[in-house]
Amino acid sequence: MHKSLLTFLIGTAFWATSCGDSSDPTPAPKPDPVIVSSLKVMAYNIHHCNPPSRPDLIDVNAIANVINGEKPDLVALQEVDVNTQRSGIGNQAQQLAAKVGMQYYFAKSIDYQGGQYGVAILSKYPLSDAASVSLPMQAASGGEPRVLATAKVTLTDGTQLRFGSTHLDAQSDPANRQLQIDKIADLASKESLPFIIAGDFNATPGSEVINTLDRSFKRTCIACAPTIPVVNPTRAIDFIAYRHPANKFSVVSHKVVNEQYASDHRPVVAVIGIEK
Repeated sequence: MHKSLLTFLIGTAFWATSCGDSSDPTPAPKPDPVIVSSLKVMAYNIHHCNPPSRPDLIDVNAIANVINGEKPDLVALQEVDVNTQRSGIGNQAQQLAAKVGMQYYFAKSIDYQGGQYGVAILSKYPLSDAASVSLPMQAASGGEPRVLATAKVTLTDGTQLRFGSTHLDAQSDPANRQLQIDKIADLASKESLPFIIAGDFNATPGSEVINTLDRSFKRTCIACAPTIPVVNPTRAIDFIAYRHPANKFSVVSHKVVNEQYASDHRPVVAVIGIEK
C-alpha cells in the first residue's frame, strides 16, 4: 500500500508539472533584425567650397578630401555654386563628383552672380528620375528661394530608394522654414519608395520645424551633436533622416565629423542599415 501510494503521488506530481510547462510556455526571444546591407550617408553644407579662414579662396579639393576621407555612398550637398563670379567657371557638383568618383545631380535654387546656386546629390549608385521641387515661402518675406532635390537610387541588389538634399530658409523668422518642411512632409507621404533626406534645415531639435520633420521621418540622431559654427560648434541644424514603408531601415551609427577648415559647417555622417 505504501509503495503504491508513493508511486501514485510521484506520477501525479510529474503530470501536474508537465501540464504546467505545456500550458504556460516561456516565450522564445524574438531574433534581432538581420542587417544585410547598409548605406553610408553624408550631409554637408559646403559654403561654395570657400574655407571661412580663407575668404578669397575657392578650395574644391578641400571638400573632396573630406568626402573621400569618409567614403560615403550618398552625399547631400548644400550651397553649391555653378559658374558664379565668386567661385569662377565650373559646376562644383560636377567637379566634386569627378574627384570622389560619384554620380551627381545639381538643382538650382537661385540665379546668382551670372551663374547658379543650389543643392546637389552625389551617389556611388546609379541615379534616375531626378527632380527639383520648389519649396514655398511667404510672399514679400524677403526669403531666398529654396528647393528639394531628389533622385531615385538603385543599389547593387536592385533595391531602390529615394534620396533628397535640401537647404531650408535661413531667416530668423521660422515661417518660411515651416512652409518648406510642411511641403517636404506632404511629398514624403505620397512617396512609395524608402526615402532618405539630408541637409541643412536651419532649425534645431525641439523647434516646430524639426518636430514636423520627426513626424514624417526618423532622424539618425536624437541627442544630436552640434554642426555650427565650425569652430566650437553650439547648434545642430544639419540632419539625416529616413522613412521606410516596411520599417527596414535602422541606425547603425551617426557622427559629426570634426572638420574645421573646408566649410563653415561640419559634415554629418550616418550609416543606415537595411534589414532582411
